[in-house]
Amino acid sequence: MGDGRSAWTFCARVVGVGLAGLLMLAACGAPPPTDEPSDEGIKGVQTYGDLSRGHTEDPVDYPQSPPVGGDHNPVWLDCTGTVFTEPVENENAVHSLEHGAVWITYDDSVDDQDVATLAALVDGHPYTLMSPYPDQEAPITLTAWGVQLGVDSVDDPGIAEFLTTYRQGPQTPEPGATCESGIMP
Repeated sequence: MGDGRSAWTFCARVVGVGLAGLLMLAACGAPPPTDEPSDEGIKGVQTYGDLSRGHTEDPVDYPQSPPVGGDHNPVWLDCTGTVFTEPVENENAVHSLEHGAVWITYDDSVDDQDVATLAALVDGHPYTLMSPYPDQEAPITLTAWGVQLGVDSVDDPGIAEFLTTYRQGPQTPEPGATCESGIMP
């Protein structure tokens, strides 16, 4: 590019192409949303897809424990910030997940003070429920439709992040469906 005119022409073309690209991005907008939740920033979240949503009154053999979705009972558990002190039926809890609830479960290794800490995160908070779940891998498990996080302690920051991200989150098959009038403790 021997002369200044050629350099200027080259630079003008580069700027023009760049501006055209920016205008195109602005016109097209952001990429379309997906049905997949983002688990960026929440270390350890497991994601499960292709979950059926049929109603059945029969017992269901779920591959995860606690289950993350699949066929379920037509009646949901009350998930208006409800704390169950006894184990609940998986099939009813899965229906609550379909409505956008986060289900916090804990095993027998979690002491009473930590159970009370978890209950405070649930009690009165819409689209949450909690129950003991003796046969789970992690001491504390948070489950929403198609996503799950196991943690060892109530101090794990993933608990608050999971609740914020997945309660009525983007993975919810029936956003806005009621959590009221379900099975109570």
